[in-house]
Amino acid sequence: MRAAPAAVKPSLTIQRRLNASPDRVYKAWTEPEQIARWFGPSVVEQDTVKAKMDVRAGGSFQVSFKTDDGEFHQVGGVYREVVPNKKLVFSWAWHTTPERESQVTVTIKAEGSHTLLTLLHEQLFDEATKTGHTRGWTGSLDKLEAMFA
Repeated sequence: MRAAPAAVKPSLTIQRRLNASPDRVYKAWTEPEQIARWFGPSVVEQDTVKAKMDVRAGGSFQVSFKTDDGEFHQVGGVYREVVPNKKLVFSWAWHTTPERESQVTVTIKAEGSHTLLTLLHEQLFDEATKTGHTRGWTGSLDKLEAMFA
């Protein structure tokens, strides 16, 4: 008897062309005071975003925030690959569902005076999780793009 094939977990990919150098985009992802300026969907109270980051392979991160309904959220993970100004790969798990770990890959590529950012979020728990993360990442990247406008 053959084993049933493993279910493929959903993933999402979002790209943005940013009006910034790869160095500035990388810093926006790796410096706590920078990520606090843009992280989270539109319902996040931006002044509540807090980040702790040890940006190196094997280092960890934690980002927390409150949404406009007063709810507290916290996500964290471990950096699996760090290539300054080019690539970040890290695990991703919400404090309320740590068993639902997924993986995020952020690729940063120079395109003339702009930077192409590609975000790949893989191994999501289910389609509902994919929908929520698509909404969250879209809102976050809208703010990141506005930061460089």
